[in-house]
Amino acid sequence: MTLFAGIDAGTQSIKLVVYDPEQRQVVAATSAPLELISADDGSREQHASWWLDGVRACFAQLDAATRADIAAIAVSGQQHGFVPLDAEGNVLAPAKLWCDTSSSVECTEIMEAVGGAARCIELSGNPILAGYTASKLPWTRKYRPEVYRDLASILLPHDYLNFWLTGERFMEYGDASGTGWLDVRTRQWSKELLHAIDPQRDLSQCLPPLVELGTTFALLPNVADELGLPPGIRVAVGGGDNMMAAIGTGAVVPGRLSMSLGTSGTLFAYSDTPVIDKDGAWAAFCSSSGGWLPLICTMNCTVATETIAQLFGFSTREGDARIAATPPGADGLTMLPFLNGERTPDLPLGKGVLAGLDPHNMSEAHFYRAAMEGATYSLKYGYDAFVRAGMAFDRIVLTGGGSKSAAWRQMVADVFGLPVDVPQQAEGAAFGAALQALWSLKKEQGEAITLAELANTHVGTDDASAATPNAESVAAYQAPYQRFLHHLDAVRPVYAA
Repeated sequence: MTLFAGIDAGTQSIKLVVYDPEQRQVVAATSAPLELISADDGSREQHASWWLDGVRACFAQLDAATRADIAAIAVSGQQHGFVPLDAEGNVLAPAKLWCDTSSSVECTEIMEAVGGAARCIELSGNPILAGYTASKLPWTRKYRPEVYRDLASILLPHDYLNFWLTGERFMEYGDASGTGWLDVRTRQWSKELLHAIDPQRDLSQCLPPLVELGTTFALLPNVADELGLPPGIRVAVGGGDNMMAAIGTGAVVPGRLSMSLGTSGTLFAYSDTPVIDKDGAWAAFCSSSGGWLPLICTMNCTVATETIAQLFGFSTREGDARIAATPPGADGLTMLPFLNGERTPDLPLGKGVLAGLDPHNMSEAHFYRAAMEGATYSLKYGYDAFVRAGMAFDRIVLTGGGSKSAAWRQMVADVFGLPVDVPQQAEGAAFGAALQALWSLKKEQGEAITLAELANTHVGTDDASAATPNAESVAAYQAPYQRFLHHLDAVRPVYAA
């Protein structure tokens, strides 16, 4: 039996899935929780060593026979993070994460240095938004000067895990496109943007080489021993969590829309060509499957529902009962769930807002529904930009922790007016990483199969979890969604300032 492992280093946990391609089933799935360092200035950080501890804990939960049959690994990692290394490969500071908004001022400074957001989009395909890696460099120069002085390598979270596994420093195009300084059209670093980040230093000297899809590296013998894995295992290039979730949900061909309901919410679709909006309404990323991945990201998804559930002392596993007890629109209660600032809409200094409170909707069930609706409406706001640009989709493939909720699956179907499918493998990013590892090994062994063909073979949907729009509910959500947009327009000037 030959098995393939996918590691997903997220914000809240490290997850590991082990896949048997012959049986077409996940034979093991483990996880380890992660802590988060938060500060009032919007900082969100983690120690890179925590990720390594999490990977060790995940493999330790596997039996020896399973570990012995693993032939290749790939890593999925939370995008946009910044792991600074010195020349010896030592981590210099806690990693600033995708949800870190403390460097929002530096975003503006970088864009102004090149002539504004429009010019930035001309150079790279994207504006510099809160959370992107680019703004973390000048922030570090200002507030951690000794770290910036000793900086020798700039790695993303998934790059750092690959460095630990292989001893090699490299990036792949999908995750690299989330730094803010990769020109997604040419797949080359933008010298002008790197100069704008620091005109006194050639930051390209700190960037690892970009490697092509299908490249593999050898797992270090000492790491193989530490994880209880056999020698000779190959490590594929992996990618950002959204790029790996695209593979794990089959979004490797045009026309398929995937939605992830995780700590952040994302919408993404594969394209054979760059898909860039002149106003930066979506992220124009590269995929980790050879193409491009236009993507909408919200920074507050399950974090909103989990926060409300925690506030009232119940588990989100009990949340569907609260949704069933309340009508669409939460009897007039509207939540703008911008607890961590927000990227879509672009309000990095935004805060959560509850509007429309009255004696009839001041209950835990209404608050929970308002949180779930607010997170869903934020994604609908981004989806509307896709539609205005002429993109069309006939269904949504749903993944992430929120997809386990039948109530949320139905809400997505009703708010978007589209059928919802759920993949058989719930951990889309980790599963996508395992599939990329499988494909990479096949390619290395000379087998002629495209990644799209392989995904089509191995990505299935769970018929029991499918949801179709309910005409009455579709109509019932239209006015509450418009109310959400009106409240957004009202608070935008407050938080934009």
